[in-house]
This record gives sequence, C-alpha cells and structure tokens, in this order.
Amino acid sequence: MKIMHLADLHLGKSILEQSLINDQIYILNQIVDIIVDKKIDVVLIAGDVYDKAIPNVEAVRLFSSFLARLYELKVKVLVISGNHDSKDRLSFGSELFIDNGVYIEGTFSGNLKCVELEDEYGKVLIYMLPFVKPADVRKYYPDVSIDDYQDAIKCIIDNANIDKTKRNIIMVHQFVTANGIDIERSDSESISLGGIDNIDVSLFDKFDYVAMGHIHRGQRLTKDTVRYAGSPLKYSFSEVNHKKSVPIIELNEKGNVKIELVDLVPIRDMIAIKGKLEELLDKEFVDKINVNDYVSAVITDEDYIMDAIGKLRSVYKNILRLEYDNKRTNNYLDNDKSKDIDIKQISEIDLFSEFYKMQNNIELDNERKKILNEIITSIKD
Repeated sequence: MKIMHLADLHLGKSILEQSLINDQIYILNQIVDIIVDKKIDVVLIAGDVYDKAIPNVEAVRLFSSFLARLYELKVKVLVISGNHDSKDRLSFGSELFIDNGVYIEGTFSGNLKCVELEDEYGKVLIYMLPFVKPADVRKYYPDVSIDDYQDAIKCIIDNANIDKTKRNIIMVHQFVTANGIDIERSDSESISLGGIDNIDVSLFDKFDYVAMGHIHRGQRLTKDTVRYAGSPLKYSFSEVNHKKSVPIIELNEKGNVKIELVDLVPIRDMIAIKGKLEELLDKEFVDKINVNDYVSAVITDEDYIMDAIGKLRSVYKNILRLEYDNKRTNNYLDNDKSKDIDIKQISEIDLFSEFYKMQNNIELDNERKKILNEIITSIKD
C-alpha cells in the first residue's frame, strides 16, 4: 500500500493581505500529479485543511475540487480536523462521503475512530484522532484524571485497545515532541505559552506510522516513521529557508515501512533580501533571484528614502513587506536609566536632544540646536 501524508493545507490563507489561493491551486495540482506518478492508494490529511474556522468560498471550492479529483483516481482519502478548522463544518456530509472512499473525522466522539483498509499483506488499521483539548476528552471519561494534553491523548489511546501485531497508523494534529525537547516552529503556527499543549511522542509507540500535522516544517521525530508532513507552501517569512516536500509511505508487511520525500516546487517562492536600496535595485543583484517571488525586503540606508516601497515594487512585483535596519531602528530606550529623571529639571533643549538621540541614535548637532532654540524662544515669547 502506498500512502501520501499531507497536513496543514491552510486553504484560503493570506499573507500580509496577499491571497495565496492561486499558489494553493498550483501546489494541489502538483500534488495530484505526484499521486498519479507514484500510484498512491491512500491520502492522509492530518488537519488544518482550512486557515480559518469559517473559510472563504474560494477555499471551500478548492478543497471540494481536490477531493473530486482524488475520487476520480479511486484514491481513498482520510481527513482529520486541526486547530484552525471548524470541527462541525469540516464534518459536514461525512456520513455520505464514506461510500465514495472519503473519511472525515472532524469531532472527537469519545472513541478513536478506525478505518480498516486491506492490501496483499492483510489489514491496515488507520486511526483518526482530530485535534482535541483536554476538556473535549474529559467529558467522555469522567472517572479519569485528565489535567493536560498528555493525559487526554494517553486516555484516548489506552481506551482504543490497539493490537500491536497489526499494521497500525495514526493521524494526529497536536504539538508532539520527544522527551520535552522543543522542535523548530514558524511564525505561521499557533503557539501556546509555556508548551502547555505538549505531548510526548512515546504515546504513539504502538503505531507503525504516525502521520502528524500542526508544525509547518516537515521533519521526522525520533525516527522516520514518526513525522510531521509540514505545510505544502511557505506561510511566513520565517520559513524562507524551509524545503517543502510530501512524504510517501510504502507500507509492506509488518515492520517493513519505506519513506520517500518528494519535493514540492511552488509557482512563487518566498525570499528575504537585505541591503541598501541602490544595491537591491542593481541589475547584477536582481538577475540572481526570481523577481516574481514573494519578497520581504530590509533596506539599510541611513537617509530617509521617498517611496522606497514603490521603487522596490517596480522590480519586485510581489514585495509584501519592507523594513529598515539602520541607526534609527536599532536604537532602544533604556527604561531603567530614565526612571529617576525628573523632566521638570531638564531644559527644553536638553530634553529634545535626548529624544532626538533616542529616535536617531545620533547627537543633535549645534546647527539644529540653534534652530530649535529659536523656535522654543519664539513660542515662549
């Protein structure tokens, strides 16, 4: 059996008001091509199908079209909800879809749902665990002490009676780590304070493959068969150095699992550039990069530049963010030093001079002090 592991599609997502729907159409078309080329039997989507609980119309239509194409290819599809999804909305029509080979588990109903498939080696049991919070589980197990996410997931798995002699796969959308050690996250993910949603990977020892969603960088956790698929596209500029791929799992007899990572190539990449404006517009620099990519630019000029974003956009059509890195922006206010200062005892000139230095990281020169003194004197008179 050949299985594709997807997660964190975030259909309908925008970055800095730029819709990514066309980028998502392109990457899903590429994923379908991979499904055909690799002769995939089953597609697992481990949560965060949509970017918002109430997705826009374009996102819903895109997912509907994607499922229809997989149905035409006679591919089984299993989908769980993520923390970005509306559990009930994602589950709409799920009972009807089963006959067409589409299994959707949006809401945890007290038991770990299991879909039983079969190949030449026998049965494959795929367990579907949608995103849950401790409160979602506690109501079904009132006699069990469930204080945190670890307790909640442990309770669910303990009550599922997993047969370790079978070939078992679990789909899960949670923050899973190994021995409490944090993993690399990105700005596009929902992050909780203090790691309160942390779950240890040891809870999934009974499974031959753990198909995880939630973390946007594709990565293995302790071993190749425990894996975050990662998002198919870069969803923040903190991900510019990420390499996106899709895991293909070849499931043979018990204990024989092979993993292949197939690269995903976006229609537009996400890049970060930095330097003086003149350097960033220089033809030699521009020729080295794809000017159609989504761009985050940092300019280091000390002097103010009129319409810098317009000048950059004349070359970089999809620039989404512009920041400055110079003496002004690098300066900071030392709050501790200013606490004991009585501003009533400071002259207007000195007070403004301190403010000017704080804003520009340079001293107010004598010529400007002279002009300022004339202005203050005229106001007082």
